[in-house]
Amino acid sequence: MKFFAGPEYSLKYEEQGVRCVSAKNAVNKKKTKFTRDSVVVGLMLAPAVIFLCVCSIYPFIWIFRYICYDYNGFTANYTGMRNFTRMLGDKTFWNSVGHTFEYAGYKLIFIIPLALVVAVLLNNRMKGTSIFRGVYFMPTIISTSISGMIFTFIFATQNGVLNAMLTKLHLIDSPVKWLTSQGVVMAAVTIMAIWGGFGNYMLYFINGMNGISEDVYESAKIDGANGFQTFFKITLPMLSPVLKVILMLAITGAFKDYEAILVLTKGGPGNRSMVMFLYIYNLIFGSSSASSQPQIGYGALLSVVAAIIVGIVTVIYMRISRKLDDVV
Repeated sequence: MKFFAGPEYSLKYEEQGVRCVSAKNAVNKKKTKFTRDSVVVGLMLAPAVIFLCVCSIYPFIWIFRYICYDYNGFTANYTGMRNFTRMLGDKTFWNSVGHTFEYAGYKLIFIIPLALVVAVLLNNRMKGTSIFRGVYFMPTIISTSISGMIFTFIFATQNGVLNAMLTKLHLIDSPVKWLTSQGVVMAAVTIMAIWGGFGNYMLYFINGMNGISEDVYESAKIDGANGFQTFFKITLPMLSPVLKVILMLAITGAFKDYEAILVLTKGGPGNRSMVMFLYIYNLIFGSSSASSQPQIGYGALLSVVAAIIVGIVTVIYMRISRKLDDVV
């Protein structure tokens, strides 16, 4: 038995065929567009990817290549686990790790509250605040070597600016050996670090406070809140996201600091201000003494260990920071 479709069935079949062809053409155009877009995106990302591979990934792989070698830049001798054994018994390195935690703790205790207080004072839009912002931010753009030389004159035992001021104020009877005494050298290094870094965090806090609506402050003023209540009940809680980022930057930055210490004290006296990245720098590039040879293989191993230490500290902070909103 044969069935013959009427005109309405033929028309319906033709409409379905047209739709199938249109859908197929749309898919082909989408594939062509996707391919063209992918090429454009790939070309735009290529310089950044190449730069990342050359300047970040390859050096990281290169470090792992030499951790089991005695490499001085010219010859590489395989030593097996000798570098690991040496690391476990290297008291200077582990003391530098402790000095790094001490230095980071002192720096964070003072630099974050100071930057926050200055940011609150300069955010009141009084006359001259722009000038003070520039003055406080200027140390962050000064070369580390120059700032180290400046503080070398400030902390000088004889004819130093700081000792002269303290003597005139009758706070000390004899000059303090800021850079040559193991008891106060860490304080001198911390003062220099605070001077050179708090302006940067100050701007972060100011930008965060600029994102808080003025209506919130006006409502608090109408309710009779004073300055301290406004700061602790409104400003600080609403700065919590910015504060998390600033603390993370400050922690990682403090653990990686060594340039200013290198210029100011070179890790002395008696390795009292020797931090771990300065110790690694001396190993890889050689110390100031002519007899010291670069120890790139051992320095590469310590670099990996230092990176792991910083990573662990960062992970611990990230876990703790999840509860920061409830605390602040």
